[in-house]
Order: sequence, then structure tokens, then C-alpha cells
Amino acid sequence: MKQRLYLYDTTLRDGQQTQGVQFSTAEKIQIADALDELGVDFIEGGWPGANPTDSAFFDDAPKTRATMTAFGMTKRAGRSAENDDVLAAVMNAGTPAICLVGKTHDFHVKTALGITLDENLENIAKSIAHLVSEGREALFDAEHFFDGFKSNPEYALAAIKAAYDAGARWIVLCDTNGGSLPAEVSVITKAVIASGIPGDHLGIHTHNDTENAVANSLAAVDAGARQIQGTLNGLGERCGNANLVSLIPTLLLKEPYASTLECGVKPEKLSTMTRVSRMLDDILNRLPDKSAAYVGASAFAHKAGLHASAIAKDPTTYEHVEPSSVGNQRIIPMSNQAGQSNLVKRLTDAGIAVTKGDPRLMQILNVIKEREDQGYSYDTAQASFELLARRELGLLPEFFEVKRYRVSVERRKNKYNNMVSLSEAVVVVKIKDEKMLSVSESLDEQGNDRGPVNALAKALAKDLGPYQDIINDMHLVDFKVRITDGGTEAQTRVVIDCEDGEGRRWSTVGVSPNIVAASFEALLDAINWKIVRDVKPT
Repeated sequence: MKQRLYLYDTTLRDGQQTQGVQFSTAEKIQIADALDELGVDFIEGGWPGANPTDSAFFDDAPKTRATMTAFGMTKRAGRSAENDDVLAAVMNAGTPAICLVGKTHDFHVKTALGITLDENLENIAKSIAHLVSEGREALFDAEHFFDGFKSNPEYALAAIKAAYDAGARWIVLCDTNGGSLPAEVSVITKAVIASGIPGDHLGIHTHNDTENAVANSLAAVDAGARQIQGTLNGLGERCGNANLVSLIPTLLLKEPYASTLECGVKPEKLSTMTRVSRMLDDILNRLPDKSAAYVGASAFAHKAGLHASAIAKDPTTYEHVEPSSVGNQRIIPMSNQAGQSNLVKRLTDAGIAVTKGDPRLMQILNVIKEREDQGYSYDTAQASFELLARRELGLLPEFFEVKRYRVSVERRKNKYNNMVSLSEAVVVVKIKDEKMLSVSESLDEQGNDRGPVNALAKALAKDLGPYQDIINDMHLVDFKVRITDGGTEAQTRVVIDCEDGEGRRWSTVGVSPNIVAASFEALLDAINWKIVRDVKPT
């Protein structure tokens, strides 16, 4: 019979302690809804009273299946739990569960708090007892527990036993500084269980300062702990917390966890993991980590020809899990390292039937290698690769022809006597026998200039005649520029990512000494790829 393992998410609290991260109330609600849909057991909403956003969230917290939890600290010395205003703010959030952090390292008690060791034990016990008396599920985050245990095991154990004996449902061992290693976590967790605190009342909270947060969490589980605290994408103080996006697939797909443990995340929900991870990155306005385990764009990318050849025969040769199980997909990148196996697989995925040994394959490979020598990168621009291959195979219709384009940037003073920029683009395209001229500025809704590339994109997509309905739902989501050679004759590589209303995302590349020309080339590829995929055969 499987044992229950509980997942406790602290993205909204510890994750918000990431440098540069500050969620709005609406964003916190969006994340909480996604976590609840995923299936975590606890959602720590924040520290009520610590800031207006956290307080507002609890005032309007969504109804969740997961246990909504407020975070706070144990009462202060010299006050009763009932009369501590900081603790009262946490209680007033009205959540069914409350997690209180308390000191378990004697050094911190004496140095940071400036109280006696006995006073700290009393603060822990009285605070937890107060929560329990009010009918709340009590969790105790044992701050600096592993450092404290290594320094003074008797006191560290006394601190967590004070919480447990007072009625805490969960004792959570915290590697607050993130300096512990898996072997230490394993030994100390076993010692805690041997001291009388059962594993099914024991949790683990790790930080990633040695890149061991996930490994330390698994070590604690192996030792008997049955709750894991972590965050989406490993957000958190300093180097981050244990990454639930990595932990959850491991727990559900890897042995011995898959056959011995069960958690709130069901197998059918695991396929949403990539989407949830990228949702958080979208909220943070940052690029997803391509190398992220399970969910990264490169997690199932097979670049070497040897790998691609084996993958075509049996994906398990180089994949430890099926990509779709976590909502990701396999990628066979094209580059100057590619062989025919890569090429055939990539063409097949694009719906292009070409058999290995076809002489045209070598022509495509030669063109790829020549263009990558010029600065192109088809490893990161799969849509541009597909267009190149179709062109060489005679399978790329000319939907429209760009006859000319012009872009200008003007600096001028506005009515407030401030210097502002205005970008304007003119694009002339020919579709069959008809020429069409489009003009666009790059101003956004607030009147800010979005730059010449934005103006070009808007002008190009303004009127494409019979193809206009196809491209109406596409938009640019990322724009990357790199100088490929130094000096006055440097080449500029531009890679753009686009997305459409169906959630499809594709990348294209352009190269030129002129950044605008490189950008326009990438834009043309992006539009052509969209039309190729969506145009209805006549």
C-alpha cells in the first residue's frame, strides 16, 4: 500500500522573496488557482500583515481544494500568544492552516532574538498551542534546523518537540541557509524520527545554495519525511527553494517513489506541468529556462546525429521519460552537427515525407552548414529551418513578395517638452498581381515608442490580402539579438519567438550586418511559417 506524501507550495510567500519578484494580488490568485488545479495539498498564501499585497490576497483568497495556509512567526517573548499583534494578524487571515517559523538553532536564539533558550521553547509551545485551541492545523517551520542540530542536537530536538507536544500537525525541518548536503539531511532526518517524531508528521524545506535543494528534499523523503515544501521553478530567497516542477515528475515517474508514494497530483495532471511552469515565467516576464529538467525547451532536444538516429528507432535510448507525460515535446534541432537522421526526423515531424538517402537531403545539409557559417542558428530557429528545407525541396509556395520597405526613427519634443521617439515603417508587398502599401507607427496604448522592429512587424502584418485572417492571431513574444562577429563588419543575428491563438510557439532567425534587415528577415519567416501551417489547400 502506498504512503501519502504531501506537497506544500510556498511560491506566494518564499517565492516572492526572490530578488526582483513582487506579485500583485491578481497574480497571486492566478498562481493559487493553477496550483490548486495541479493538485498540491497546501498553498501558502503569504504573511498577512507583513505587506498590503499579502493582506489583500487573504481578503480575497480563492476557494481551493488545497489547504490555504497563512505564514507567520511565533509569539514574541514577554507577550502571551493571545495578545501578540503580529500573531493576531496571521490568525485573522482565517485560513484553516497556519505555518509558524521559529528558532531551533541556539546561536540564533541568543544572537538574533536575544532571549534565553528556555524563553524560546516557551514561545514555540505557547504559539502552537494557541493555534490548535483555535481549531487551526498547525505547522512549525524549524528555522536553521540542520545547522542547529549539527551545533547542539539536544536543543534543536527540544525545540521541535516543544512544537510537536503542543499539537503541531507538521514539524518542518528547514535548511534555511541551504548549506546542507544530502547525506547530512538523511542522517539528521532519521535521527529526528528516532527521537520520537513520526515521519508522517515530518516535512522538509530546503534552499538551493549548493544546487542540492531537490536532492536534499528527496533524501529527507527517503529517510521517512512525508511532506515536501517547495516552489514553482525553484523561486525563493537567494538561490531559491526546492523546485516542485522538478520534484513532482520525479515523485510520480521515478522509482522507488512512483510505486511506494502517492500525492495530490494525479498522473493526468502531470501533463500540465510545462504549461504551469511557463505560466509563472510569463507572469514574471522572464524567459523560461531552456535547460530546466522535464519542462525546459531543451529537456528533450537531441542535437547530435548519433542521438537522433537512436531516438528514431526507440526514444528510450536517450529519454528517461516520455516528453508528453510532463506536457513537453521532443525536438530534433538542426545545426552543423546534424546528420541525415536528424534531418529526416525533423522533416517527418513537419509533415514532409523524405526517405533517408534522398540526394536532396545532402543539399539541405550543405545549405544549413553554409548559412550557419554566415551566422544563422537553426538549432534555436526550427521554423526557419522548416522553411529552408521546404524551399530546397520545392515545397514552399510564394504567398507574397516584399517589393520594398522603409523604416525611420524620429526624435522630437512632445507637448510636454520631453524628447520622445517615434518609429514609422512602410512596407510594400505584392500578392499575385496586386501591390499593397501599409504604413504603421510603433506607439503602444500608452503612447510609448516600441521601436523600429515593432513598426515593421505591424506594417507587414497590416494587410496581407487573402492571408490576413491567418496571421491576425499571431504576435511576437520574444526578441533576441546577438553580434556573431566582432569589428566593424560584425553580423547581427536576430531570433524572434512568435505565438498564435492556439498556443503554438515558433522561432525564426535572420542575419545581416543591419539589425533592422536581420529582424525583418526573421519576421518574414515567422509569417510565412504561420501561413504554411494554416493555409487551406485550393
